[in-house]
Amino acid sequence: MARTYGVVNLISSFGFARRWRRQCLNSIHISHGSAVLDLMTGMGELCPDLLRTVGPDGKVRAVDISPEMCNRARQHVPKNEPRLQVIEADALQCPIEDGSVDYVVSTFGLKTFNPMQLDKLAREVARVLRPGGQFAFLEISVPHARVLSWPYMFYLNRLIPLIGRLAFGNPDNYRLLGVYTSAFKNCKSVADCFASAELSVDYRSYFFGCATGIAGSKPNPEAG
Repeated sequence: MARTYGVVNLISSFGFARRWRRQCLNSIHISHGSAVLDLMTGMGELCPDLLRTVGPDGKVRAVDISPEMCNRARQHVPKNEPRLQVIEADALQCPIEDGSVDYVVSTFGLKTFNPMQLDKLAREVARVLRPGGQFAFLEISVPHARVLSWPYMFYLNRLIPLIGRLAFGNPDNYRLLGVYTSAFKNCKSVADCFASAELSVDYRSYFFGCATGIAGSKPNPEAG
């Protein structure tokens, strides 16, 4: 799927994926010189924006379990960019030191996780964040209005696999997008998991619930 992911994502999202990613990043305030962790980075779509935001003294670490996606993420930025480290690893067993990052971000990587995995992900985010650190996650979702949910899910279940086939991909891979999204629903359950990990979290909805997300922070006892 990694071979055709970029072109299918560009065609099928009508530009909304890019817009939602930007809105996700804007839900937190990433400062210059900070350390950012991008989980389930995919092709590293967030990395150029993150590098511009953290500036010359910042650092971005991008994690993905797919070796091909990691290779494509490295191609998203200038070769040998010293501020970016792409790590091939499982986000649920993240090889990142405790309390070593200021921000954790992730887009479109939540829908394949079951409830137990979401709990583990929340604990990993709590572990790697410094006190006062912030996080933002985004995922496509089932719209709350039935008038929109039916055509949206028809599009995910029927048309996107067709686009995948036309892009010389395997339509069965893209058919799973609708399967996962139907089971996932939205980020409300994710918000509950992050709250259980003692993180402050807010639930967010984008374009009538076609995408949802969470944003929040790790409490800093010393700030009070």
